Amino acid sequence: MNRTEEIRIRAASPDDAAELLAIYAPYVTGTAITFEYEVPGAEEFRERIRNTLKRYPYLAAVKNEAIVGYAYVSPFHKRAAYDWAVETSIYVRMGEHGSGIGTKLYQALEAVMRQQNIWNMNACIVYPHPESIGFHEHMGYRTVAHFTRCGYKLGMWHDVIWMEKLLGEHPERPEPVKSFSEEMLYGLNDF
Repeated sequence: MNRTEEIRIRAASPDDAAELLAIYAPYVTGTAITFEYEVPGAEEFRERIRNTLKRYPYLAAVKNEAIVGYAYVSPFHKRAAYDWAVETSIYVRMGEHGSGIGTKLYQALEAVMRQQNIWNMNACIVYPHPESIGFHEHMGYRTVAHFTRCGYKLGMWHDVIWMEKLLGEHPERPEPVKSFSEEMLYGLNDF
């Protein structure tokens, strides 16, 4: 069995907040990968999960009964015309990078997005970050924007880039976006 076959994707729940927060906290305190300065509290993180799940997937990657990564999407913009575009976020437990977790999470996100009638996936990435940029390119994203020194963290200015992936041909009249349901995950652990 290879390493990715050990990884199972499931919907996260607010009850996973402490485990997900343990993955996220080192990114807040030691990197510019997230521009958040303070590690959120468990209740705030639980509420973030709950709010995301009202419309979008919040997925957890599980290996040996432990969550080793998570990914979710959020609105690209709040105005209705942007409904068919989302912003992606992904975090893998430190020390687990390169083991296929991110690929499985993004494959599952893309499968759910298609079921929800979403066509554009967008990722905001601190620049330079060759590992993340390379991962997104491998997943079919392309750079569409570069912003200079727009974030300040850990004593220095950081650029960001936006990368985008189109999930197919955009229909002339798109179907309404469907809300996420766990049934959309059926069969997704088979890839």
